[in-house]
Amino acid sequence: MSRLDTFISRMSAQRDILNHVAHDLGLPPEGAILEVGLGNGRTYSHLRQLFPDRRIVAFDRALNAHRTTLPQGDDFVLGEINETGRNFAGSEAALVHADIGTGYPESEAVIMSWLPQIVADMLQSGGVAVSGLSLSHPQLQELQRLPTVEEGRYHMYRKI
Repeated sequence: MSRLDTFISRMSAQRDILNHVAHDLGLPPEGAILEVGLGNGRTYSHLRQLFPDRRIVAFDRALNAHRTTLPQGDDFVLGEINETGRNFAGSEAALVHADIGTGYPESEAVIMSWLPQIVADMLQSGGVAVSGLSLSHPQLQELQRLPTVEEGRYHMYRKI
């Protein structure tokens, strides 16, 4: 598969899962949406459309988002996510979306050493995590994969 096809597959899976979470899955009635990895802001923009009445907080090590999708004020957390994310432990988020994979197994192994715990700590019971990386954690129960998402491409969890 070409890198372009891989990117399209990942973006399609991400969109399909986030739409499913918003329209079919059900989130706790209260709680923020946390976007772990703002990047250029495409997903943040989509989350704002899906959840217009929720606070959406984005994290990244640099602000590189398109100017039309910049979070305002305290809704952007700048710094290394493995450090700044810990400050949101206990924040009782309804949804955490994490798309911070690198495509390099060595780098992803480092991310996987801290990401599952931070995501579990951010979520409230019944909250949902969506991630491009597998989140193996005893408090996160993996949900059934959507038929439009290829095996291992993107993951959904509910905090128990």
